[in-house]
Amino acid sequence: MEMEKGKGTNVSDIQGEDDLDEEPGEEIESAPPLKVGEERELGNTGIKKKLLKNGIHWETPEFGDEVTVHFVGTLLDGTKFSSTRDNGEPVTFKLGEGQVASGLDHGITTMKKGERVLFTLPPGLGYGSEGRDGVPPDSIIQFDVELLSWITVVDICKDGGITKKIMEKGERNERPSDLDEVLVKYQVALVDGTIVAKTPEEGNEFYVKDGHLCSALTKAIVTMKRGEKVKLIVQPKYAFGEKGKDATDGFPSITPNSVLNIELELVSFKPVIDVTGDCKVFKKILREGEGALVANEGAAVTISYTARLEDGTVFEKKGIDGEQPLEFITDEEQVIPGLDRAAATMKKGEKALLTISPEYGFGSVVAERELAVVSPSSNLIYEVEMLDFVKEKAPWELNSKEKIESAGKKKEEGNVLFKNGNYQRAGKKYDKAVDYVSEDGLFRDDEQKLMKELRISCWLNGAACSLKLSDFQGAIQLCSKVLDFESHNVKALYRRAQAYMETSDLLSAEFDIKKALEADPQNREVKLLQKTLRQLQVESNKRDAKLFTNMFARASKDSSVPIKKLKVEKPENENSEEAGAATVEKECVREPSTPSEDRMAVDQS
Repeated sequence: MEMEKGKGTNVSDIQGEDDLDEEPGEEIESAPPLKVGEERELGNTGIKKKLLKNGIHWETPEFGDEVTVHFVGTLLDGTKFSSTRDNGEPVTFKLGEGQVASGLDHGITTMKKGERVLFTLPPGLGYGSEGRDGVPPDSIIQFDVELLSWITVVDICKDGGITKKIMEKGERNERPSDLDEVLVKYQVALVDGTIVAKTPEEGNEFYVKDGHLCSALTKAIVTMKRGEKVKLIVQPKYAFGEKGKDATDGFPSITPNSVLNIELELVSFKPVIDVTGDCKVFKKILREGEGALVANEGAAVTISYTARLEDGTVFEKKGIDGEQPLEFITDEEQVIPGLDRAAATMKKGEKALLTISPEYGFGSVVAERELAVVSPSSNLIYEVEMLDFVKEKAPWELNSKEKIESAGKKKEEGNVLFKNGNYQRAGKKYDKAVDYVSEDGLFRDDEQKLMKELRISCWLNGAACSLKLSDFQGAIQLCSKVLDFESHNVKALYRRAQAYMETSDLLSAEFDIKKALEADPQNREVKLLQKTLRQLQVESNKRDAKLFTNMFARASKDSSVPIKKLKVEKPENENSEEAGAATVEKECVREPSTPSEDRMAVDQS
């Protein structure tokens, strides 16, 4: 190449502290774009750039990219020392690898495709004190450069093991993930050009997580966009390593430690979503839906589907072959959990393939469906289309009266679920009720009072659900919200004390019980809890005494110093506790009489 590197200074060597925030190829942030004929210095580098012709688009190449340019190099007096225009053949080289004068490397990173520029380089960023053929030492030089094109080059693993050259850019910004199913076309060749693998004309389809051919392929695919075409240079560690690969499908073998050249196209991919987060319900999107809105929880949805077993047996159809589509409300347990959860993630018009494990299907029981019997513990496959949905109105879409009515309705639904032992869903209903009556917005005094009562009631009921589910920290948080408003609320103190006892925070539990008895000295439920607490404290003291005794015994053995045994006092007789009856609301939900369970009323008023 005629534009060989000079022995001047690198751009990075001359930049002072004021230039540390400026990225390579970046012009002064506050400066407007150059106009044709205008000249400007690039930062404080000493490089001057004069725009001769505008480029297109907005992208510029980066160090590591392969650029193709035409150039003419001259001295300030116009003497030409190098040119590609003379033979009409542009030159291609990699930016930032010292193949040209460092100032030219830096300048080209500011150019757009098709742009033509005159760069003026100081000696330190040109050919320095040594000069070159046709360039005297310490000369200021100029390059008339036209950027014809460039290829983005990516070091995928950051170790030179897989180099990706982007030959054709893809569509949009989505890239496949490990779960997605991809359709690719590729051709694999050795360094000498021998083709050792190739897809059929229609390409190969597979799940990224399952791998294909060699590790380099999947590592490259997850960096690509739909429709992107690339060339990969793959080192042996990401190809077939020391083992090589036997001849297959009419292609020759790959010898050990071979470097591969792979031409790869990501034709398309189908996103696969782990709906439940535990790899038990997968949704593969066969057709994208409309817009950005999804049905979500509480939506009235209309779907069509074909449901089958893994062996292909169809056991149910809706909205197909003359059947009526299925209408249901999501998050109301009107369909199997897997279908319910997946439908809440779908857009209008979306078509998806669901793979549902037994835990989210019919479980371990026999299910007699319309077209076939589903055996226990069967995996299910649903091909579903979201025909339509009407989302439940969000709180901000309602007026004050509607918010209060919606909150009351959600609370009642939660109470029914609580009575039936469905504490998880009951808790979600109470949470939704609170969302409707948050403190945001302007309300009348009577409305404020109603909303406060609803919030407190739902927090208390939610805490009861958390205790049932052994979510003791959740119960503490909900009770604390109530106590921020009503510091002596007996139910909140009682339930928080229970949670503290379950987490072995006996001091906090004792504090809450004392406050509850200050507010309601005759509350039988709180007194029973106090008795249980005292029993736990005695047991805790015994454990501590034994621990300390063992510690002192070891210390005595080491030092031969006699020690005194700790005296553990017996608790006072607790049989004299008053057994006053607790006032319990008429509409309370009665619970088993185990001391550790919450027997205070779940508010249904």
